[in-house]
Amino acid sequence: MNWTLEKEFETPEGVVRWNVLGSGDPVVLVHGTPYSSYLWRDIAPALAHTRRVFVFDHLGFGQSDQREGQDLSLAAHARNLARLLDHWELSRPSVVAHDIGGAVALRTLLLEERSYQDLTLFDAVSGGEWERGLFQLILEHSDVLQQLPDYAHEALVASHMRHATNIGFRPEVLDAFLMPWRGAAGQAAFYRQYRQIRQADTADYEHLLSSMSLPVRLIWGREDRILPSQYATWLHERIPHAELHWVEGAGHLLQEDAPGQLSSFLTAGFPSQT
Repeated sequence: MNWTLEKEFETPEGVVRWNVLGSGDPVVLVHGTPYSSYLWRDIAPALAHTRRVFVFDHLGFGQSDQREGQDLSLAAHARNLARLLDHWELSRPSVVAHDIGGAVALRTLLLEERSYQDLTLFDAVSGGEWERGLFQLILEHSDVLQQLPDYAHEALVASHMRHATNIGFRPEVLDAFLMPWRGAAGQAAFYRQYRQIRQADTADYEHLLSSMSLPVRLIWGREDRILPSQYATWLHERIPHAELHWVEGAGHLLQEDAPGQLSSFLTAGFPSQT
C-alpha cells in the first residue's frame, strides 16, 4: 500500500509530514515507537468514511525529518503536537494514541493545555515504571548499539517489532516499518530517538491524571508483551471514569493484530456521544 504524507509543517527541529483524509468531526491519530503513521493505513481510511482524520509522523520518525541534534523527547513531541493542533485550527478534536503516542497525547492535554473532545489510549505508555526490557538496554548502551553492523542492527529492530505483534507481520509490512531505520543515517536515528524517551517526562503529569474530566477510553491487547495488562490497570486506576476494554488474542499492535475490532471501537464513539 502506498502511504505518502503529502503535507509539511515546519518546526524548530525540522519538518513534520502529515496528511488528512475524509470529512466530518476531526480525529487525530498519534503513533508510537519505533513505528510511524503507516500503522494507521487500515484504520485511517475506515474512520475517514465519517470523520476528518489527521495523521502525521513524529519528528525523527517515518517520513518526517531525521537529523543530528533534534530534541526527540516526549516533551518535545508534545510541543510539536500542540503546534500541529494550532496549525490545523483544531480546538477540540478526538485523539487516538498508541504506545509513546499516549504519553505525547497526555502531555499535550495536561501540560501544553490543549483541549480534546475525547481521548482513546490503547497499549499506551502513560506513566509508572515503564523503562524496562530492551528499551532500558538501549537507554544504557545506545553508543554501543549504534556501532552494530547493519545486519545485526536490522535483526535487532525486526525482532523487537515482531515481539509487539501476536500474529506476525506480512513481509512487505515489516519491510515498510524497517525502512526509516536502515542505513547509517537510519541506524543513528533509531538510537537517537530511543535514548531521549524518558520516564521523567511522564512523571511530570501523573498527579494530573485524576483531574481529567473528558471522556476517556482504554483499549488493551491481552497478549501485549511490551506493555502487559498491569499498565492498563495502572492507568485505569488513575482515570477512574475511563472505560477499559480488552482485546483477546491481540498483542501490543492492535492495528496489526485486530484492526477490525479497533476500527469498530473507534467508529462506535463514546456512549455519551451516541
